[in-house]
Amino acid sequence: MKDFAGKIAVITGGGTGMGRELARQLVAEGCNVAMCDVSEAAMAETKRLCETEKLPQGLRVTTHVADVAIEDHLKRFRDELAEQQKTDRIHLLFNNAGIGGGGSLFTNTREQWERTFNICWGGVYLGVRTFLPMLVAADEAHIVNTASVNGFWASIGMGQAHTAYSSAKFAVKGFTEALINDLRLHAPHVKCSVVMPGHIGTSIVSNSRKVQSADGSERLNPDEVALTRKRMVAAGVPDADKMSDEDIQAVFAERARSFLEDAPTTAAQAAKIILDGVKAERWRILVGDDARRLDERVRATPEQAYDRAFYESFTQEVGWRLG
Repeated sequence: MKDFAGKIAVITGGGTGMGRELARQLVAEGCNVAMCDVSEAAMAETKRLCETEKLPQGLRVTTHVADVAIEDHLKRFRDELAEQQKTDRIHLLFNNAGIGGGGSLFTNTREQWERTFNICWGGVYLGVRTFLPMLVAADEAHIVNTASVNGFWASIGMGQAHTAYSSAKFAVKGFTEALINDLRLHAPHVKCSVVMPGHIGTSIVSNSRKVQSADGSERLNPDEVALTRKRMVAAGVPDADKMSDEDIQAVFAERARSFLEDAPTTAAQAAKIILDGVKAERWRILVGDDARRLDERVRATPEQAYDRAFYESFTQEVGWRLG
């Protein structure tokens, strides 16, 4: 697929971050976009940004409220876009929606763990299941599943467990690799790619908190404050046990700000890398210099990948301030 003009793209998690930037860049190339998200307000802003420059006549940008972990929501999304986009086929499927959280089997609840896993993995699986007939109906099509560097390295540092997100992203990577031959055998005109971003400037930290808590607030609740303090103590943060609740709130707010604003790769840069990868029909798309370097290191010394020395030398090399 060398260009996107006149095509129809489906994007999950289109309200913010890479999903928003994918929508903007696709529309700029003359591609129709149907996006879903749990936040109607966030999608409205994405649509407004897409329409800043007047859309060509007939180009459609539609928004649909859906939780990708719930199959009936995705089926409703499919049916709505078929009606509103006036189509029985799509050309591009970006399974982009994701959240963090549920890192530990010990300190997080089962509900938190499974919420993260069911969005980050289940949303990809159900997205492909739901939209595959519409992809097959097109003359050419491409599935783009967003994994992460945590799909080949299950860590964000020594001081914090990261099991739910990493498990989901490993599943996305394996699923997409398995799809390569499945599609060749049964729908050779449909291609697929797995996207593995490093640290991208998005609002995933604050958005994940909102989705996990279901209260829409950017402030931690008392249980989250206590858990954050415990993690900081375990990570060796000086005097973390003496910090007030408001101090902990400030630490969380700064982490969310830094993740968004201080990342080595912006969401717009990431979207361009992804779209260029689709045009080049690359099945494996690493996003960011940090992702490429981490991939090289894990492949070179897999047995040392979870040692403290590996993490500390890597973060020093690429400038990560995570974990």
